[in-house]
Amino acid sequence: MNILVLNCGSSSLKYQLFNMNGEIVLAKGLCERIGIDGSQLKHEPSGKDEFICQKEMKSHTDAVQMVLDALLDANHGVIKSIDEINAVGHRVVHGGEFFVDSAIITDEVIKAVEECSSLAPLHNPPNLIGINACKELMPKVPQVAVFDTSFHQTMPEKAYLYAIPYELYDKHKIRKYGFHGTSHRYVSAEAAKLIGKPLESLKLITCHLGNGASVCAVDKGKSVDTSMGLTPLEGLAMGTRSGDLDPAVIPFIMEKEGLSIKDAENMLNKKSGVLGVSGVSSDFRDIEQAADDGNERANAALELFYYRVAKYVGSYATAMNGVDAIVFTAGLGENSKIARAKISEYFGYLGVKVDTAKNDCRGKAVIFSTDDSTTKALVMPTNEELVIARDSKMLLDK
Repeated sequence: MNILVLNCGSSSLKYQLFNMNGEIVLAKGLCERIGIDGSQLKHEPSGKDEFICQKEMKSHTDAVQMVLDALLDANHGVIKSIDEINAVGHRVVHGGEFFVDSAIITDEVIKAVEECSSLAPLHNPPNLIGINACKELMPKVPQVAVFDTSFHQTMPEKAYLYAIPYELYDKHKIRKYGFHGTSHRYVSAEAAKLIGKPLESLKLITCHLGNGASVCAVDKGKSVDTSMGLTPLEGLAMGTRSGDLDPAVIPFIMEKEGLSIKDAENMLNKKSGVLGVSGVSSDFRDIEQAADDGNERANAALELFYYRVAKYVGSYATAMNGVDAIVFTAGLGENSKIARAKISEYFGYLGVKVDTAKNDCRGKAVIFSTDDSTTKALVMPTNEELVIARDSKMLLDK
């Protein structure tokens, strides 16, 4: 069974084609600058040279067609017919309260995703565009939606309710939803395997640390709390997102700076976080280099970030009344030994001791705490695309 996994952004489309007999990636790639001058496709077929095609893509339909053309290409392709694609799995960011699991896409599912678009206006519309493009180009191929939010639907009411008038939840479903669910689900299951204990017996805290970042409390395999909220803006300071702040800051800044609601939202989402504090970059590698060169604001941004991750981990250890392991994943979590070590310095009270030699790694599954640590610390590479492919196969098999 071959499953094509698509992740549609507003002007991009990431894809992977899996052969589920062995979960082998046959090809992967990225369409960039969709609807913008200079659009191109970067296609990486397994066992063959990378292929770059610069061609106008006016829409996501054009982009999906280019992906199919690349997969079928005589020189760069990996299949001979569209009939070899058995399903398309889509990452859908927001499923609201409609979806506790992934779902085969029907007209009813599309309608529900559309209703959630007001909760994720930057994400759900592009996801829907990708779904509709596949319906047009591959009408007979079943499609599956895998939601970032569904893993967190096991959170108890005390974790997801906001302390605002309850009728706002009743009327508008304003509550914490959480994101990065496919990543937190995948790494918690893989961490349990690495530790050698059943997931159902463990209390884990998973730290998805990249340009977007979130922390999740996973108790017996279920999400019981997470740092992102109604939108991905809540929680940790991130690459360009502010994360938690006093709500009164927003009208104060709007008044002082003469900002509209849209301006303020843009500032908090795209000009804040470690970019806003450091003034250097949203890329942690650039900030680490600037801090090494003596840039005080860059150092302040890093220390702020490490501290906030540690605070969330501490609060979730309290929420679960203990923790067996802390798991680091995503771009920064997987690749920065400095970030892992700095954050782990806060966990002495949990019995975490870092083995410097074990922590000297990038992008591989490792327990980097010492053998005598009472709480383990792990690096676990995430694989959200594989989760989407697995869920798609599972639903088709049913």
